[in-house]
Order: sequence, then structure tokens, then C-alpha cells
Amino acid sequence: MTAPTTTAPPPAEAQAPDLLNRCRALVRPALEEAVGRLHPWVGEMAAYSFGWCEVGGEPARDARGGKGVRQALAVLGAEAAGASGRAGVPAAVAVELVHAFSLLHDDIMDGDPDRRRRPAVWKAYGTGPAVLAGDALFALAVETLAVAPAGPRTVRLLSTALNDLVRGQADDLLFAERPWTGPERVRPHEYRAMAEHKTGSLLGCAAAMGAVLGGAPRTTVTALDRAGRQLGVAFQVVDDVLGIWGDPAITGKPVHGDLRERKKTFPVLAALEAPRPAARRLAALLASEPADPEAVAVLIDEAGGRRAALAEAHRCLGAVEAALTEVAAAAGTAGAGAARELRSLLDFLVRRER
Repeated sequence: MTAPTTTAPPPAEAQAPDLLNRCRALVRPALEEAVGRLHPWVGEMAAYSFGWCEVGGEPARDARGGKGVRQALAVLGAEAAGASGRAGVPAAVAVELVHAFSLLHDDIMDGDPDRRRRPAVWKAYGTGPAVLAGDALFALAVETLAVAPAGPRTVRLLSTALNDLVRGQADDLLFAERPWTGPERVRPHEYRAMAEHKTGSLLGCAAAMGAVLGGAPRTTVTALDRAGRQLGVAFQVVDDVLGIWGDPAITGKPVHGDLRERKKTFPVLAALEAPRPAARRLAALLASEPADPEAVAVLIDEAGGRRAALAEAHRCLGAVEAALTEVAAAAGTAGAGAARELRSLLDFLVRRER
């Protein structure tokens, strides 16, 4: 299952991994220095969450950290302004800390016992300590920005993103309580807003804060924030498609895992809106306990849910492309390369197969 593509000039697969590695190498020393300022026990939990160590503080036997997407967006945001990527490092550190904080708390709220194929922090250290570690990461992110150039402006951007993130998480939790059918069911436009808040707000904030630290004009900052937010929706919708029809050997997720968990994902919600017999059969099947995941997947496809999800991803990618065109036009010679790298990275993220 391959997600839709944008029109990036060179193949994104050949560029994006190297780009992510470059940005991680630039940011890692500053991120480690920041975590090193925490209380030792809290710092150990933070390091464990980043995949740097095992419980007890021993170096990780098998590093399984994230891709570093948000920190790369912050670095490239600064470079798109014509500045050195180092100018965006404080934003990269802050957004990485906030992302880690959100994952710690999300795992507790969702009851997920594992993160990146090992025990989540709350399972490894306890719920209370994990909450404390998340709080510490959040406070450290704010401190990191407050002492950076243009600190007040970047703190305001982060505050807006955090408010949106909380709003999106609240909606996501409440969606689970709403019925599959009837006037109170979750509509696709509600899901779209939730995804922009929960996933897109921090992506947009990362690029926008990097641009601010790089001295970009306000129009560039706004365009990068918009690109990140639309990317977040596309990213989430493609993830939903892969959660139903993706290859488990590639995605690392069990086949039909989202359906077994009865998640209200975009393909399901779009299928239920369709004026087709398959949509009515799908609604009846979802109302049964338990519903057969394979049969549900077939009906979602018959009702047009997969097609609608890919169309939504295409729509979001069009908005991302328009925003990045604005960035490239304002970047000039100094930032043109970074603008192209941003396009390549965002295209790679949405076309991913895992």
C-alpha cells in the first residue's frame, strides 16, 4: 500500500533518510545537554523514552529512537530563512522534548504498554513517575525556548500548538465514546480537525519556530505552520489506511489492528457517510459485538472509505505544496535548497509505508 505523492523533483527516498540523520546529528548534543540538567532519576526516564538507555541507566542495547521528524522541521525552517541550521537547534530541542512529553502521557491515557517495541515508560517505571517525567520534559522545553533568541515569540508559538494538541487529544478520547451511527456519530470533518490539532499542530510549530529563530518574515513563518498542520492531517489519514490495509511486515502493526481496537479512523468514518448499500451493511456490522475485522475492511473498501481517505491525503498534500511554494518564493537563493529539502522530507513522510 503506497500513499499518494507530491511532485518533488528528486526521489524523496534517496534524500530524506540522510536529511533526518544530518538533523539528528546536529540536534543530539544539545538535546542530551538539556536532558542532563534534569534530576538524575527523571533524566534517566527521559533518556529511556528517547531510546538512549535501559531501565537503570545502562546504555541501550538496541537504540530505537524516533525518526526525529519534528527536529528536522525546526532545523530546515531556520535554513529556509537563509540562516544556519544551528539557529533552529533550540526550537528542535524544545519540540523534541514536547513530543516526548506528549507520548509519555498518551501511553498512560491510552493504556498502551509498549512504545517502540519495548515497555512504555509508565510500564517500566510506574504511572506516577512517568507523569512526573512528562511534566519535567514540558518544563524543560519552555525553559529552552525562553533563553533562546526571539524566546517570547517562540514560546507563544509553542503555547498555541500545545493548546491545540490538548484539544485534539481530548476530541480523540471523546470520539471513542460516541456511537457509530445516528446524529451523534463522528463526522469526517471532525476527525480532520482532530488530526490537525493532535498531529499537525506540533509539526507546524516545529517548522515555524525554526523559521522565527532563523529570522524569517512572518509570511514564511505562517506558511510553514500551515504546511506542517496539513502534513499532520495527511500523515494521520495515510496512517489510518495503512492500519487497515498495510503490510504488517512493513508497518510493524498487526493486520486490521485498528479495526480490532474499534478505532474511529478516517476510512471508516468516510465509508459510513457514503450513500451506498455497503455503508448500511458496515453500520450494522460495527454495531455488533464483536465485529469481524476482515468483513469490516471489505465493506469499508466497498463503501469507498479507502478511496475517500486517499483523496483527503491528496487534498492535504496540495495545501502543503501551496504553502511550500510560498516559502520557496520568499526564501531567495540562500534558503532555496532548504525549501526543496522541506518538500522532499514532507513528501517522504506521507509516502512512507510504515
